[in-house]
Amino acid sequence: MIVPMKKLFLLLLEKDADEALRALRTLGVVHVENSRPPKGEEINLLSERITLIDKAIEIISDPEFRAAAAPEKELGGWEPVALHIVDRKKHLDHLAEFSLGLKVKISQWEEWGDFNPGDVQLLREKNVGMRFYRIPAGDFKKIPDGLLVQEISRVKGVVNCIIISGETPAVPFKELELPKSSLGQMRQRLQEDLKIAEGIKNELKSLSGYLSGLRRQRSLLEKDREFLEVLKGMGQEGSLTYLTGYVPFDKVELVKSAATANRWGIKVGDPGEDDRVPTLLRNPRWVSIIAPMFELIQVAPGYRELDISLLFLFFLSLFFGILIGDAGYGLVYLLVTLFFHRKLRSKVKNKSIFLLSYIFSSCAIIWGVLSATFFGADWLPRWIHPLVPALRDPKDVQMLCFFIGAFHLSLGHAWRAVKKAPDLRFLTEIGWMMILWGAFFLARTLVLGDAFPFFGKWLFTLGGVVVVFFTAPAKNILKSVGPGIGNLLLNLVNNFTDVVSYIRLFAVGLATVAVADAFNNMAATVGFNNILTAIVALLIILVGHTLNLILGPMSVLVHGVRLNVLEFCSHVDVKWSGFNYSPLREEKAVK
Repeated sequence: MIVPMKKLFLLLLEKDADEALRALRTLGVVHVENSRPPKGEEINLLSERITLIDKAIEIISDPEFRAAAAPEKELGGWEPVALHIVDRKKHLDHLAEFSLGLKVKISQWEEWGDFNPGDVQLLREKNVGMRFYRIPAGDFKKIPDGLLVQEISRVKGVVNCIIISGETPAVPFKELELPKSSLGQMRQRLQEDLKIAEGIKNELKSLSGYLSGLRRQRSLLEKDREFLEVLKGMGQEGSLTYLTGYVPFDKVELVKSAATANRWGIKVGDPGEDDRVPTLLRNPRWVSIIAPMFELIQVAPGYRELDISLLFLFFLSLFFGILIGDAGYGLVYLLVTLFFHRKLRSKVKNKSIFLLSYIFSSCAIIWGVLSATFFGADWLPRWIHPLVPALRDPKDVQMLCFFIGAFHLSLGHAWRAVKKAPDLRFLTEIGWMMILWGAFFLARTLVLGDAFPFFGKWLFTLGGVVVVFFTAPAKNILKSVGPGIGNLLLNLVNNFTDVVSYIRLFAVGLATVAVADAFNNMAATVGFNNILTAIVALLIILVGHTLNLILGPMSVLVHGVRLNVLEFCSHVDVKWSGFNYSPLREEKAVK
């Protein structure tokens, strides 16, 4: 459920503002709303420090420097450590850039052999000009007669040569600019730079021991900035300052007690229609396991919208089972989840992500068992039959998808009808439910070729009439019909297309099984007659099923989540316009 909020107004003396905010932060229940844009030099300074520590954390979080990370180190003053990490990384990047340039120059001049460019310059000062050219072999004859030419090497149709002349020779070729160092010196410098770079990498690996300490310090800095932004964002009138915010209805007495103890002026009331109220979801533990999915896709229902957590959990689990559709893959997901659950049990406080994965995996296993699909279907012995044969019939599965779509979307309208009752506008939702089931039968006819039932037209007709007359019921019938017709025309086609869109469950699920069978058949064609063919066949199977295992969850995110977040939510009128309740509170330890 979405927890009801109360709007809070606190009035206090300006000199008490800092102390009051610290008291509120200790309570940890007030979501503060700024009364003016927070700004100031202190906030800018904190932002710069957070940027610095973010750079340091990003550097030593790189797997290149974490592969052989040192044990965790105690962080004293964090700023010198962060500055040193950033400086070392800049030095490393500079060396990498310079080394790349050296490698390019070495590759350009190693065809000439090792010579000292300084000796060439001395000869030029004595009027013995040595000029270097790279000339296509076909154009070599264009060099004028009378010039002393020394060929050094030929590489891929290009002649590397030196023209010796006191003055600049009149040749139609561009003279090469000599390097500042000899080939040997460049190679030596490259080796020295590589050695220095390796030393810096080892140093950064050692410094990665400060990662946990820097993360904790970063959280503290973020809390300090949040505190300052709240302080600078408070309203002010003369010597008085005030704060507005939101608090859960069951935490109001806690804030009132603090206000009495600290002699703050306090006013608590219901939020207005125009207020931007944060959303706090509070559900039973078994329902709240869907919360990680909301965090992943970064959505939150608006305060005045509906909390669809339970339906989202149920239908996304069902969609996962259909889209993956393979007991073997479900078993792999289950075992992987079990492995990481045990490995990370002490590090991850919120176990919801593991519980959610267990449910998803189980749904895939159940669907695979019912349809007799285990790492594909074709390779299984013929005596293994699906427990529900209809799940192997494309027409039946498509009809099931249409049914799920009509039922899922009808639940949304039924929920809205309950919320609207006893207002007569709740009948509009009943009308849309009738139209949705009419769309279900129409989809069966158009896509599957089934006969359209005689009562189907009455579903559309009666549903349309109800929508027209009860979208905006009024004593004057003309005032009711206008908005109703507009509502019907705008959404009639969408209802049909939304029901049909659930066929994606069938299509993607079928593709998953088809890919598995295709790789199984390829492996069978190669055969297991000898060690070589057996290895090749096993590699084909491994690659194919690994690809399916990776793409499977992605298809759930693309299709399963879409059906919940877009199609269903458009019918239940959830626009995901909210933002999460984030109270001012003390920083917790970061592990």
